Amino acid sequence: MIEFHYNTDFSLENEQKFVDWLSTVIDSEGGTLSQIDYVFCSDEEVLEMNKKYLDHDTYTDILTFDYTEDKLIAGDIFISVDRVKDNAHEFNIAFEEEILRVMAHGVLHLFGFKDKSEDEVALMRSKENEKIKLFHVEQ
Repeated sequence: MIEFHYNTDFSLENEQKFVDWLSTVIDSEGGTLSQIDYVFCSDEEVLEMNKKYLDHDTYTDILTFDYTEDKLIAGDIFISVDRVKDNAHEFNIAFEEEILRVMAHGVLHLFGFKDKSEDEVALMRSKENEKIKLFHVEQ
């Protein structure tokens, strides 16, 4: 099951379209969906969790808490809507595209993809782009 929670004014339109897309993303990587909770929140909420759980005193667009076992995909994914808006502006792309990128990014982390080294970042970006294209395909 995929559920969405909103701790900010932002909300997804047509949540079912996102559920269908994310289910397709999971299928495309050979996983089985257990439970994913997306929490859309502010910079400050994500910053506090980053400090508390990861000992990082930095803003970030996403925090992923991975509960996956084998290919049974589960996790909590916190997304800073503030950071996504800023990143979309900085990279001169539509907010909608950036939110898709970050949502896919979280799922990819649940599959074990990392983004610490240059090679990992390159693979992550490639996978994100591949998954964003799936959103625009009729489910």
